[in-house]
Amino acid sequence: MISVVLLLPIVFCVILFFAKNKILNNILINIYAMLHLYCGICYFTKSQYLMNNQYFGLNSSNIIFYLILSVVFLAVAIYNNGYSKNLNFSDKKIMHYATMLLIFVLSMTGGILSNNLGLAWIFIEGTTLASAYLIYFNKTKHSIEAAWKYVFICSIGIALAFVGIILLTVAEGNLNSLNYTDLLNNAQSFNHFWLNVSFVFILFGLGTKMGLAPVHFWLPDAHSEAPSPVSALLSATLLNCAFLVILNVYKVMLAANCYTYARIVLLFMGFLSLFITAVFLYHTTNYKRMLAYSSIENMGILAICAALGGIAYYALIIHLIGHSLIKASYFLTSGNILELFETKKIKSVCALSEIDRKTTCLWVASFLGICAFPPSMLFISEFLTVKAMLIQKHYILCALFLFLLTIILYAMAKVVIKMVFKERNEERFEIAKKNLSKVTVSMYVPQVVLLTLVFILGIYLPEFLDTIIRNTVAG
Repeated sequence: MISVVLLLPIVFCVILFFAKNKILNNILINIYAMLHLYCGICYFTKSQYLMNNQYFGLNSSNIIFYLILSVVFLAVAIYNNGYSKNLNFSDKKIMHYATMLLIFVLSMTGGILSNNLGLAWIFIEGTTLASAYLIYFNKTKHSIEAAWKYVFICSIGIALAFVGIILLTVAEGNLNSLNYTDLLNNAQSFNHFWLNVSFVFILFGLGTKMGLAPVHFWLPDAHSEAPSPVSALLSATLLNCAFLVILNVYKVMLAANCYTYARIVLLFMGFLSLFITAVFLYHTTNYKRMLAYSSIENMGILAICAALGGIAYYALIIHLIGHSLIKASYFLTSGNILELFETKKIKSVCALSEIDRKTTCLWVASFLGICAFPPSMLFISEFLTVKAMLIQKHYILCALFLFLLTIILYAMAKVVIKMVFKERNEERFEIAKKNLSKVTVSMYVPQVVLLTLVFILGIYLPEFLDTIIRNTVAG
């Protein structure tokens, strides 16, 4: 099954290249999305059909990341059925869009399933090449600038990560292996100096892909300029893919008893990400950029959870699931607003509640979810994070954490309230009314499902999912 998941998108890309058919584009994307999720389900029911070797495999450490990618990709595929109908481009260009979308998901899948650090690095680089075209897709002045910034900064990050991998091979001495199992089993014999240096390079290098400050500069531009389905994938899955590789290297640091140094670096980048978000979010004028800065904030929270350890590891996985599902819903809903008002400027969106109540409900529900209002999963994760800080007597860090989250909450609430209830501008109001027919049923259903999952899981966590999370934490 894993072989099929990795090879099938290549076959589909060849078919699309010769067919150049809009309907076929969506059919193949939806087929791959369903098969992708089926492979994850097979992990629990038919594991004998899954290929597990030194290169690829599904296990307790990466199954959560894989399932998140599968669920979000399926939601994006369904949303894309309606979204693609509004694209006024040639069949050839839309074929390019569908092809690069498949390659992008393939690259993320390979990065998650890789059992080898070097192989994971190759797939992470593949995500850069595939997603750069998708960011550039609309070919506006701002999208071209965002794509160049994305390629430039992420290429530097990938180069730094490569240097970190070289330094890791120096630290491991005569081992000569980048397989995660080999690294963990032999970590205690590694040279601590070179291991610490390599972790810094890998963290800052892959931190560019994850969106951690201070190497986050590409993220607000890229997320705001990419088509909404692509923005959902960038925020809800690509950042997770880079984070998984960082976590795998972090586990080597823990096994080598270098955790104090690693935790300090993670805490620094985590709190800096929160601070950057609080500063820039307060003055944002673009609602898609607002969501992009929110992604930086949540990646910072994940880094803080990883650094704290203990119960915060459980909070990390809860937060990872909740953020991915909510942020995918949030970006897809922003696509509805963009279709209605034909602008990303906050000041140009008015009286949303009068124009489209369904989009309004999704927009407000996504805001409540991402800001950790009960029963959102993020309420549980942030509550456990605060608890971990208090248990470990990090009182100042706890106060700073809550203070920064409060500023971010206020900044986002101000924008959401303004967009939903602001007095109507007749010109913009009429444009939105005229465009209401563009927002089809398939552009509502995915967000409803994602948000329903988040709020139900915030109240009741099924035993099988709790077991998966605990196994991931144990791993």
